[in-house]
Amino acid sequence: MAPVNSVQVFGKKKTATAVAFAKQGRGLIKVNGQPIENFEPVGMRLKVFEPVLVVGQDKFSNLDIRVRVKGGGVTAQIYAIRAAIAKSIVAYHAKYVDESSKNELRKKFIEYDRTLLVSDPRRCEPKKYGGRSARARFQKSYR
Repeated sequence: MAPVNSVQVFGKKKTATAVAFAKQGRGLIKVNGQPIENFEPVGMRLKVFEPVLVVGQDKFSNLDIRVRVKGGGVTAQIYAIRAAIAKSIVAYHAKYVDESSKNELRKKFIEYDRTLLVSDPRRCEPKKYGGRSARARFQKSYR
C-alpha cells in the first residue's frame, strides 16, 4: 500500500486547541467526527466556513480534513477550528503541491484575516491581591 499524503497542524485560541489532519481525499471536512455543515451554533457556522470561502472550493476538492477540538469555550473553539483548517491547507500545499500555490494561499488568508494563520497572543490576566480582579482594587475608606 502506498503512503498517503497527509499533514497534521494545530490552531489555538485562548485555551481551545484544534488539531487538523489533512490528507488526500474527496473534499470532506469533519469536526470531532461530525460534518462541518452540521456545526453548532448556527450563527457561528459561517466563521468555520471562512477558510473554504476565502480560497474557493476547488482547493479543498482533493483534500479530506479531520479536526479534533477541545478546551476553551464555544467561540474560542470556532476560532481554533478555522485557524487549523487554514493552516492545514497551506501546509499541505507547501509539502505536496508547490511553493507558488502555498504563497498564493498564504497571501489570500493574511489579506482576509491574519488570525487565520497567526495565533492571537492575548491571554487572560491573572487576579492579584488587594482587589476583586486583575486591575480593579477594593475601595479605599478613610473612616
